[in-house]
Amino acid sequence: MDPNDLRIGDAEREQTMAALREHFAEGRLTREELDERLDHALAAKTGRDLARVTADLPGSQPAARSRVPGFLEPPPLPGMGGDWHEAMRAHRHQMHQMHHDMRQARREMRHQWKHGPARHHRHHGPHPFVGLLFVIMIIGFAVGGFGIFKVLFGVWLMAMLFSLVRRRAHHRG
Repeated sequence: MDPNDLRIGDAEREQTMAALREHFAEGRLTREELDERLDHALAAKTGRDLARVTADLPGSQPAARSRVPGFLEPPPLPGMGGDWHEAMRAHRHQMHQMHHDMRQARREMRHQWKHGPARHHRHHGPHPFVGLLFVIMIIGFAVGGFGIFKVLFGVWLMAMLFSLVRRRAHHRG
C-alpha cells in the first residue's frame, strides 16, 4: 500500500496548518488562500490529501510520511509548531500592553485637561491684593479727599500692571 494513502490524524493536520500559517506570515499566501487551504487541511483524510494542500510551497512534504518507517522525517520549518504559538502569545501580550499603556495615557491626559498641571495652581484674574488695594483706595477717597485718592490710585495701577506682567510671564514659561 502506498504510504500516502494511509489515514492521517489531528497531529498531522495541525502540523500542516501551522506550516500554512507560517507561509502566510512570510507572504507566500494571501488571506483567502490561507483560509481555503486551512479548510482543505481540516477536511484531509489521507497523506495524499494533505500533500496537495502544500504541494506548491517550499519545504513541503506530507506530514503523514513522518510516521511511515523508511521515510526520513523532514526538518521542521522555522517558526513552526510551538514557536508559532509562542510568537502569537508574545504578540498578543505586546498588543495588550500597548492597549493598557494607551488607556493609561488617555486617563492622564484627561485628568490634566480637567485639573490642569499638578505643579501649578491656576489663578484667573488679578491677584487678591489688587482688590484689597482698590477697597482701600475708595475708603481713602471718602475719608482723606482727592490727594490720598491720587496716591492710592497710582499704587493700584502699578499693582494691576505688575499682575498683568506676571500672568503673561507665567503663561510663557
